[in-house]
Amino acid sequence: MVLADLGRRINSAVQDLGKSNVVDEQALDALLKEVCSALLESDVNIKLVSKLRDDVKKKVDIKNQPSGTNRKKIIQKTLFDELCNLVDGQTEPFKPKKGKSNVIMFVGLQGAGKTTSCTKLAVYYQRRGFKVGLVCADTFRAGAFDQLKQNATKAKIPFYGSYTETDPVKVAKEGVDKFKKEKFDIIVVDTSGRHQQEQELFAEMVQIGEAVEPNQTIMVLDATIGQAAETQSKAFKESSNFGAIILTKMDGHAKGGGAISAVAATNTPIVFIGTGEHIHDLESFSPKQFISRLLGIADLQGLMEHVQTLNLDQKDTLKHIEQGVFTLRDLRDQMSNVMKMGPLSKVASMAGLGAMASQLPEEETSRRVKGMIYIMDSMTEKELDSDGAMFKEQPTRIVRVARGSGTSVREVEEVLLQQQVMANLAKKMGGKGGMMSQMKNLAGAGGPGALRGNPQMAQMQRQMQQMMGSGGMPDLGSLMGGGGGGLEAMMNNPMVQNMMNNPTMQNMMKQMGMGGMGGM
Repeated sequence: MVLADLGRRINSAVQDLGKSNVVDEQALDALLKEVCSALLESDVNIKLVSKLRDDVKKKVDIKNQPSGTNRKKIIQKTLFDELCNLVDGQTEPFKPKKGKSNVIMFVGLQGAGKTTSCTKLAVYYQRRGFKVGLVCADTFRAGAFDQLKQNATKAKIPFYGSYTETDPVKVAKEGVDKFKKEKFDIIVVDTSGRHQQEQELFAEMVQIGEAVEPNQTIMVLDATIGQAAETQSKAFKESSNFGAIILTKMDGHAKGGGAISAVAATNTPIVFIGTGEHIHDLESFSPKQFISRLLGIADLQGLMEHVQTLNLDQKDTLKHIEQGVFTLRDLRDQMSNVMKMGPLSKVASMAGLGAMASQLPEEETSRRVKGMIYIMDSMTEKELDSDGAMFKEQPTRIVRVARGSGTSVREVEEVLLQQQVMANLAKKMGGKGGMMSQMKNLAGAGGPGALRGNPQMAQMQRQMQQMMGSGGMPDLGSLMGGGGGGLEAMMNNPMVQNMMNNPTMQNMMKQMGMGGMGGM
């Protein structure tokens, strides 16, 4: 993801502070020097960087810290809060309401990804139950209407535009009026890309705004634009007074700090970020979630929102696990769900595994997962609903599946091994004597509080440790709170080390294209 190098550098500086025996002004200065240097190299405005440095030093105030305070955590939390302030527009963005027409107008530079973002936003709201329409008021760029028409048709969203009318104000007005009469909840208006020096186009943008009277104007900002982002956004703010920003091309490797500077310069919130080329690659933006992912801390809320929008059906698999069963069909369903979630590096980043995300060979990983699905697609219904034992009893089935899927016998055996690992885990988790059943019985007997300090619960924890390694469970509280080293602390935990060094786990990871991760 964009800003990944920035995240690694800041995270590394925070970890160095965590390892330091003495936390004094010199240690704080060293941390801030590295953080500020990283921000400047990522094109963040020097005034913003200087302010962040001064604010952190002022709020930490090491000289006057009372004895016994945890200086490391105070510094880490203060830095986290100030980084959040850096991308926080300080104003509440507009929220559309169902049952009334909400007009959203898009503005921005040509090539920033406005038309694609219009479709993404329309799909985002459509999946949340809004009735959405798209209007193409870009009569300047050749092919603009064709692009929007193609995107809208693919997403099954009503659209309006014209091949003959050259007045964008008239097209915008007619399109908005049409959708308002048809009681659409959200009407997204795409406009021509323009530059701050193109005064005529800026005047045209103002006229479109006056004609359609948008409830919200969104500026689409290319994350790769660099230092120019600030001056361009100021020019657009003066003319269109946009109330929100969508950052695009956040899946690339550009510096991206200029876009952050634009937020501070215009006091405008980022509402969404574009993370890919597909119509579903749009994420709602939260400063804390963004900085958490930047620093390798899990964005579980964002991950849950992402999963919920996919409407994944896992009822059968969950029911099977409760029964202590995990079939080949369950494995195929889960592999299919993995593909639906998008790039694995994105999912790993949201799960707080930023360093791992950067090492995932995306194309190879996707190819291997697809290969596993092809193998299971070549199985019969009876084989899919089995525990895989019939393949051991009749090895000719393995040969038949390999031929049918265009793979090797070894690859089929690796899929069967993966299913066996998951089935063994399901046996220990589910069934009458499984951990899930025991926890339900304990909670039912004495309420949730009965789980704390209960000897049986302690026994289950020991069983879990035997399954996953001899070390203790990682301190998730400290990991999520940003202290204690984040990803590195987790990866250095004995339990995780044991998991990573386990031959079965390493074999599974190799199958997924994640070789070399063991022993991190």
